[in-house]
Amino acid sequence: MTPPTAAVSRRPRKRRAAEAVAVPAPVHDWSNLDPNDLSSPALFINRELSWLAFNERVLAQAQDASHPLLERVKFLAITGTNLDEFFMVRVATILKKFRAGIEEVSIDGQTTDQQLATIRSRALAQIDEQTACWSLSLRPLLAAEGIHFLEPAEYTPAIDAWLAQFFKDHIFPVLTPLAFDPGHPFPYISNLSMNLAVRVRHSGRTKFARVKVPSMLPRFIALPDNLSQSGVSHVFLEDVIRRNIQQLFPGTQVEGAHLFRIIRDTDMVIQEDEADDLLETVDRGLKQLRYGALSLLQVEGDMPKRVLSILIENFEVDEDVVVRTVDRLGYGDWHALYKLHRPALKYPTFTPRTLWAPDETDKVFDQIAEQDFLIHHPFDSFTSVETFLRSAVQDPHVVTIKITLYRIGANSPLVDLLIRAAEAGKQVAVLVELKARFDERNNIAWATRLEEAGIHVVYGLMNLKVHCKLCLVVRQEADGIHRYAHVSTGNYNRKTSEVYTDLSLFTADEAVLDDITEVFNSLTGYSNRRSYNALLVAPVGLRQGFRALVEREMEHAKAGRPARMILKNNAVADPGIIKILYRASQAGVPIDMIVRGVCCLRPGIPGISDRINVRSIVGQFLEHSRIYYFENGGSPEVYIGSADLMERNLDRRVEVLCPVNDPSHRQLLRDAVLEVLLSDTDRAWTLQSDGSYVRTTPPEGVPPLNSQRFLLEWYAAQHDS
Repeated sequence: MTPPTAAVSRRPRKRRAAEAVAVPAPVHDWSNLDPNDLSSPALFINRELSWLAFNERVLAQAQDASHPLLERVKFLAITGTNLDEFFMVRVATILKKFRAGIEEVSIDGQTTDQQLATIRSRALAQIDEQTACWSLSLRPLLAAEGIHFLEPAEYTPAIDAWLAQFFKDHIFPVLTPLAFDPGHPFPYISNLSMNLAVRVRHSGRTKFARVKVPSMLPRFIALPDNLSQSGVSHVFLEDVIRRNIQQLFPGTQVEGAHLFRIIRDTDMVIQEDEADDLLETVDRGLKQLRYGALSLLQVEGDMPKRVLSILIENFEVDEDVVVRTVDRLGYGDWHALYKLHRPALKYPTFTPRTLWAPDETDKVFDQIAEQDFLIHHPFDSFTSVETFLRSAVQDPHVVTIKITLYRIGANSPLVDLLIRAAEAGKQVAVLVELKARFDERNNIAWATRLEEAGIHVVYGLMNLKVHCKLCLVVRQEADGIHRYAHVSTGNYNRKTSEVYTDLSLFTADEAVLDDITEVFNSLTGYSNRRSYNALLVAPVGLRQGFRALVEREMEHAKAGRPARMILKNNAVADPGIIKILYRASQAGVPIDMIVRGVCCLRPGIPGISDRINVRSIVGQFLEHSRIYYFENGGSPEVYIGSADLMERNLDRRVEVLCPVNDPSHRQLLRDAVLEVLLSDTDRAWTLQSDGSYVRTTPPEGVPPLNSQRFLLEWYAAQHDS
């Protein structure tokens, strides 16, 4: 039996940007719930549907005319990339259980097959919405700005002649037609690849071949000025290949060429008892993932049934993974359009603040010894983090550098700095997390390069992902050994620091440094440490520590003392954490939550969560920072770090939440960051009890507040003063 999801043609429909994004959920009569029993599935939102609702909030930005046009195109590309990853991991994982006959009930009470059918239906509807957004909205608007995309029917004879020569010179040499028949096995089809299934009349019979659309070639081909309409005209790579495909099959008759695209299961599972060498195991796992089971087979709407049947048979899948699409495939490729040099169609560039200029390395450690420094990306430049590390490399008194690297990026200056430190005779230890999803191959390359430079490299822990973002510098000074640390909510990645909101803390606080030292010792050696004094560290104590902080707020509320929590992160999905938050609401603690993505908690249920408000900010920058604020009876405590409130972060990852000890920094995070985000009436969506999200709007006559634009201007004013 397969889930009830049909492979049918779908027509695009247009949606207004401010329309509520609803997650299908049963109607609950909250009055029937027992407030003492917080285990009812009715109290939880399905994780996968909540994620799809987040991606719809991103898609709403592509539909929102208040964004510059190329920014809207970028949002469309993000939704495409996001949805690909959703099929590669989440849908693939549930499909794997379904195919194996494993019955699991989700947090909201759905069986495996029910959940699979529900989320696939919702995901396929989202593909339709992407198509509508492009074809009915963005494409016509781009044409109005002189950026055209031509269909084959619009090619003139001159365009056809130019494309034929372009095909011969630049495309034909990299194409490889692969026949599949009794004498030629069905070719390997790589994940995320776009392909043409070609029907060829050869020797009196119809035969089949596959031609891959090369990913190294640009998806959008710009025509020369003399062939363009006013502005610039583009054609699609797949159209050019199909238009000239006869050249690949001389002496035959090409009867048709039909586009298809596949998404495979890329969820790597490492069995601890089978893994002797982590690098070798991850490398082997990546090779095995090349043949992962299909979680989506996306085909053109007019693909003949016979061709589709051949694909289904050779991929050994059922029609439950098939979707017919009436327009373009693979909207993740639309990221390339954002590179068009049209500044007027993008947000204006800004100059972030810099704590230390690159040539101020001599000031860094003396200043951190005097006080903590807190910076906020992208409003503050990542250059300051690089200067911190460069100072450690250049300072002859620095003897040791330790750092964790999760998502490093393709061209990281930090790696070069670490190699220079090792070459200068400093002791350098680097934890490179090989299991960082979709960055595994990149991280293997970095780990190998670091190791070849003589650096002590740890590949991660066998049964845990190391997700914390820490750097520790040890310095020999006149009065003895001193340590300096950097703690971040985001990765050591310059590129993402320009588009993600994250926090960086530089500190010489001894209690914090003692714990960071112990964290590194546990990562590079052996440790049975179960508690830390200043930090909350997963998996050994973060869950218990967070629970204790919540229970303390409950005691303050019951005693009539000031009590409040503001929780900002990327996801809230752990059932135990959700239950304790429900208990806190019942105890009278007001809880404001700013959750960018998945939230399985239902706010506003009478007697259970009526003191909890949940909102999501989706705007120019990706909200990535994690901030946990506790009123604590009038003596506020604030933690920042790498951990979201998910089971994986609490139990299966090494995570760190670090206290913000400087009172001025705590006040800044509350008043200039959290309260501003809670006041947003332009980019905020409010989660309803039924699981839907509704766009927040300002009162009549009051201009909307865009929190990210407000912070851009606020930080710029602080810099100017």
